[in-house]
Amino acid sequence: MTTSAAPVDPRSLDPGTPRGQIVEALYEVIDPDLGINIVDLGFVLDVALDDDRHAILTMTLTSAACPLTGIMEDQIRTTLVGGLGLATGFHIDWIWTPAWTPARITDEGREQLRAIGFTM
Repeated sequence: MTTSAAPVDPRSLDPGTPRGQIVEALYEVIDPDLGINIVDLGFVLDVALDDDRHAILTMTLTSAACPLTGIMEDQIRTTLVGGLGLATGFHIDWIWTPAWTPARITDEGREQLRAIGFTM
């Protein structure tokens, strides 16, 4: 399997490239607990695409014990494979080190959190 380039901040990818299109689509995947997309929350660490258009997502969450991963995985499947057909399938490599911190949240994510009552 051949994957795309080395890890980069997925938010910096050109939305005109296949990897960038996947990141753009992931803005539609909403954390069921907070109601904010997984990209702005800083959960998506990297996106790779192999020669068969199978997406490999490197992700983290606020906690390894999060009970909502299945819901997010279903949303990702619907978005990438079902609706938009950007990938033939996907796999998530969950990364817990280094741990997620609020510093990973984008400015847009911070604004959304403030709008629902969080102090940032």
